[in-house]
Amino acid sequence: MRVGIIGGGGISETHARAVQAIDGLTIEAVYGANAGRAAALAADVGATAYDDLDRFLAHKLDMVIIGSPSALHAEQGIAAARCGLHLLIEKPIDVTTAKIDALLEAADKARVTVGVCFQDRLQPDIHATKLFIEEGRLGRPVLASGRVKWYRAPEYYSGSRWRGKFALDGGGAMMNQAIHTVDLLLWLFGPVARVYANTATRVHDIEVEDTAVATIEFASGALGSMEATTSVYPGFSRRVEVTGSEGTIVIEHDRVISSDLRSGEPGVVSSAAGDANASASSAKVSDTRAHQRIIRDFVRAVETGGTPICDGPDGRRSVELIEGMYASAKSGQAVTLSARPQPSRA
Repeated sequence: MRVGIIGGGGISETHARAVQAIDGLTIEAVYGANAGRAAALAADVGATAYDDLDRFLAHKLDMVIIGSPSALHAEQGIAAARCGLHLLIEKPIDVTTAKIDALLEAADKARVTVGVCFQDRLQPDIHATKLFIEEGRLGRPVLASGRVKWYRAPEYYSGSRWRGKFALDGGGAMMNQAIHTVDLLLWLFGPVARVYANTATRVHDIEVEDTAVATIEFASGALGSMEATTSVYPGFSRRVEVTGSEGTIVIEHDRVISSDLRSGEPGVVSSAAGDANASASSAKVSDTRAHQRIIRDFVRAVETGGTPICDGPDGRRSVELIEGMYASAKSGQAVTLSARPQPSRA
């Protein structure tokens, strides 16, 4: 399968390294608005560099992986879909549900597959937790919480043309860093009915929030909470806790550290084989195994006509919830979300 890379920044370099580790995939072309970075990445992987999107899309490709600034994902994805190219898109799929809906309509019309890079779903311990909950072994959903207390130095924002800016980032700590954890709460505990949130910019000189908290009411009646920040020095491991009527599972970063059931039976046993990336204090990705899994899963879906572990409509959910959080923070009122069926994707 011939792969094109859209973007020349750090996440596109991660995508490229992951693709190179997978047999049967070749990177044929790279496009980026920063011509120098795109050319450098293309040279590293032996691909053709383009500074024009139309010329890039005219290159003979089967799929593209989009890692450009978040607010460009739908626009570029629509252009690629119209060329018949399958789309694997870095999170978030875009920054508004309106733009996402336009993208999904174009992809459906072109009959191309859309996947979203929520690679944490395929981390061994997290995937085992999903199956454990789906089997009913945790019991009735009671409480879920996500905590992303990370730190980003001022240079993380000042050295970027798009990070921390509404126009291209779409939001701050919740939309950029914590969206992986928002996705996990939705994936593990199902759709959200209502959300109430507060946001603040406490440490960084940016347009968007660097600190946010939210109270969540799931459609099941379970309650939840979400904390997200890039202001907590030096940064701490992401933590997810899910409690059902039969017990509790605690995940730090991507490993189960506690799994206790009322019955005394074994819970989720950690594989101790998760992603080695720290994430808490740096956006740099050193370990590409998780990205390799999400790319392999996407290729499988394309080749079999199946569904990726996170497809376009499923990837829309986290953005819809974060839109609700931002609307709540602005109005000071709880926001009710639309009711949509929740696929399992286990």
